[in-house]
Amino acid sequence: MAELVKIDSAESFARAVEKAAEIILSGGLVAVPTETVYGLAACATNPVAVSRIFSVKGRPSNNPIIIHVCSVEMAKEYVAEWPSTAQLLSSFFWPGPLTLVLKKNSRVPDIVTAGGLTVAVRMPNQAFTLALISKCGIPLAAPSANLSGYLSPTTAGHVIEQLGDKIDLVVDAGPTQVGIESTVLDLTVDPPQILRPGILHAAILEGVIGKIARGPTGNIDIPLRSPGLLPRHYSPRTPLHVVEFCPEDSNNILYRYSEEARKFGFTLSECYVIAHKNLPPRNAVKGLSVMPADPVSYAHLLYSELYKADASCARLILVEAPPREVAWEGIIDRLIRAQHTISKAHIAGNIGPKIHSAEN
Repeated sequence: MAELVKIDSAESFARAVEKAAEIILSGGLVAVPTETVYGLAACATNPVAVSRIFSVKGRPSNNPIIIHVCSVEMAKEYVAEWPSTAQLLSSFFWPGPLTLVLKKNSRVPDIVTAGGLTVAVRMPNQAFTLALISKCGIPLAAPSANLSGYLSPTTAGHVIEQLGDKIDLVVDAGPTQVGIESTVLDLTVDPPQILRPGILHAAILEGVIGKIARGPTGNIDIPLRSPGLLPRHYSPRTPLHVVEFCPEDSNNILYRYSEEARKFGFTLSECYVIAHKNLPPRNAVKGLSVMPADPVSYAHLLYSELYKADASCARLILVEAPPREVAWEGIIDRLIRAQHTISKAHIAGNIGPKIHSAEN
């Protein structure tokens, strides 16, 4: 079982940095906090250590891994070029939940990029992990610290539950702040393209660098240019279904949820409901999570509430569809991929294609 180290003082912080760096530099795996989700970190320049990430997670070999740096200067050491857009974006959003896809150089092992010619780079906004990267003197390859395809962890407890017997150390710095994975922006194409939406949404990024493209479009590239592109991802073990509400449904909330449950052969009392506006009576459902109505607070709680729903022994998780607005696109993306396992056909006509700007 992995050793668990809790950061609750300056002394424990310093000891954790020393211990984690020793493990990383010897080829081990450490679960580390970031502001988005907990990551499973290895030395990014050690192909054997990175291969352990793939093995432990059960991660497909065509799914690249983000490398985490502690400075722009470190990022520049691992890319073939550093365009002006990267300089501008990093000055606005680093450290923070933005990953930049750039052309890699020979210092990045092929296993990190899944054999591709680009590398995804991020500077996390988390004091411990920045100190750890600085102490190691090399980037950390760090996807989410979970089993591939399952919910990303936002607490150390989530990590222990999934990977506790497979890794060397878990550093507990409390719940993450953002709650969903970083936005991934590809700077190797013109205009730059969002490969994975997040809390830093298109309108925010366009305010800094101008036009960006939504994507990816068409066939998924092999190898992938970014993590988070697989159709099934971020999924609880319990089947999940997103419920759309029309204005006329406001007087029939209980009936609407009951009908959706019936489509899958369940009664509403067997379902866990996650909703922000249209709330069923608590005594009519297996469990109920009342979510915030703003996207930042909603994202912060999303995975923790999905973990709670998964542990409730419900037969089905029903999630009220979030608003179709650009600020919600990261949350919508996660729900689409979580829903994929039971309702692929429904997704095509449900919340995915209809995102629009709040201004429209």
